[in-house]
Amino acid sequence: MNKILDSDLYNVDIQKTALALEWIAFPKSSTFFITGSTGLICSTVVDVLFYLNKTYNLGWKVIAGARDLEKAHNRFYKYIGDNSFSILKYDALLPFTFAEKIDYIIHGAGNSYPAVFCSNPVDTIISGILGLKQILEYGVENHSRILYISSSEVYGQLTSGNPIKENEYGCLDILNPRAAYPIGKIACENLCASFIKQYSSDCILVRPGHVYGPTASIKDNRVSSEFMYLSAQGKNIVLKSKGEQIRSYCYCLDCASAIIAVLFAGQTGEAYNISNSKSICSIAEMAKYMALAGNVNCIYELPNEKEKTTFNPMANSALNSEKLETLGWKAVFEKEEGFEHSVRICKEILG
Repeated sequence: MNKILDSDLYNVDIQKTALALEWIAFPKSSTFFITGSTGLICSTVVDVLFYLNKTYNLGWKVIAGARDLEKAHNRFYKYIGDNSFSILKYDALLPFTFAEKIDYIIHGAGNSYPAVFCSNPVDTIISGILGLKQILEYGVENHSRILYISSSEVYGQLTSGNPIKENEYGCLDILNPRAAYPIGKIACENLCASFIKQYSSDCILVRPGHVYGPTASIKDNRVSSEFMYLSAQGKNIVLKSKGEQIRSYCYCLDCASAIIAVLFAGQTGEAYNISNSKSICSIAEMAKYMALAGNVNCIYELPNEKEKTTFNPMANSALNSEKLETLGWKAVFEKEEGFEHSVRICKEILG
């Protein structure tokens, strides 16, 4: 099996992403710590930061925080031995220390797979809050800027069919254990706001929509990841509903560039949706694009009761990205290209 950093197409996409960030005045000689670094979103962030540092000679140090060190070494094997990159053992429930001051922390660690947070709702909430509390405390003591990666699920269910703005909120069924994920994210967002109020923290938030791409694990049971890998393997895509729900899909590299843009240009205490306005579509449409890329078919089956418990109840989770775009950020990959590249790169990885 190949590795994603061996993919020519993935490396070309990293270059395109970096070019789209040239409007940012990057600081020199900064140190970054990224938690959840082997995940779908944050592994991509590490790749883009590493590329920016090398391309523009910024003198950065990038520290990838990971609970599974072997997994991190396998993911970032091309960076091992470079003095600008290191891997640090990180567990959200354990204290951590650094040998040097961290200037920027991107906190993305936490349960994010529906199957995981549905089967472990208590851990999902507790680890999220305790892990973030430690990060925020470090930030106060060391004057670090912290970017917390939240989720579009904080919006709950809204009746409007329009893309959701950052100040619009719907309802959540607080007695449904499935809500452990969005409620945990809401609690963490409020913890950020509280640290800003009480301790003058320099903290900023992003709310990604439905991020997809080849940096997702083959074990990821989110539908976009499942469909991507099925298509890459030449297997038919199986939908467990009509797929009418509307989602803000965002290619992982566009998401990474948005996070970096907010990190440097965003305003303390503000939350920013991460969404590609040219990539909003239904689940069924997403499945068709994925199927086309792998030359497979889409078929429909009824879900079983266990599968139903993992479903995101939001009929419309399209996000309004105007606030993010006013910073100067623009998406690079429209949905057709993003879905196609995801399947093509996965084919390379699978060999």
